[in-house]
Amino acid sequence: MAKTFKKPEALSDQTTHYCPGCTHGIAHRLVAEVIDELGIRGRTVGIAPVGCAVLAYNYFTFDFQEAAHGRAPAMATGIKRVRPDLVVFTYQGDGDLASIGMGEIIHAANRGEKFTTIFVNNTVYGMTGGQMAPTTLPDQRTTTSPAGRKVEEVGMPIKVAELISALQTPAFVTRQAVIKPKYIVRAKKAIKKAFEYQLEGRCFSLVELISTCPTNWGLTSWESVKWAEDNMIPYFPLGEYKTPEE
Repeated sequence: MAKTFKKPEALSDQTTHYCPGCTHGIAHRLVAEVIDELGIRGRTVGIAPVGCAVLAYNYFTFDFQEAAHGRAPAMATGIKRVRPDLVVFTYQGDGDLASIGMGEIIHAANRGEKFTTIFVNNTVYGMTGGQMAPTTLPDQRTTTSPAGRKVEEVGMPIKVAELISALQTPAFVTRQAVIKPKYIVRAKKAIKKAFEYQLEGRCFSLVELISTCPTNWGLTSWESVKWAEDNMIPYFPLGEYKTPEE
């Protein structure tokens, strides 16, 4: 029987540490498929964050670096400037990118650094115990906001794609989701476009991915998918927010 489906060469043969129902694995798969399709595995460098994807280097078959919390854009800047022939991407969660790393990502985008960022947004600090993140929704309960996020005290959740797209520097910024097949297909197209812009030397690119966190949300896998679709997507609308000028 002919095979119609196989594991991407860019993915290693490993059992992941991610919780059941976590969509980091889907995001990893999409990145690996795109890298294989573009034929760039031999010159790609990924940068792992502090967060649930801290061990991401175990799951890919190309070079990876580990960055300090929030500092992946700074490391990506250095690698890409020294070796512009490489394809460089950061893989960051909302606690890493939108909190301690907010200054790093904003200034990297504003400088127009020619690397790609995969930004996984699941509205909580996943690895460290489910604390409230900059993207936690209003009234959403977390371990540090057991009564729900109070916007009058801590402000509204930060919309990263909209924030970065407001910069004047040319960039490709999009928000997609990895919670259902119809969204996953669009997410892969967006990731591929982001890497293609880098290969063309065009611009900085960021792909935000709406993701789930069943463990820290206290929901089943299917309940998490429904919660994300019903609550996250209305607040974080999907689509392209910025494209470089032709």
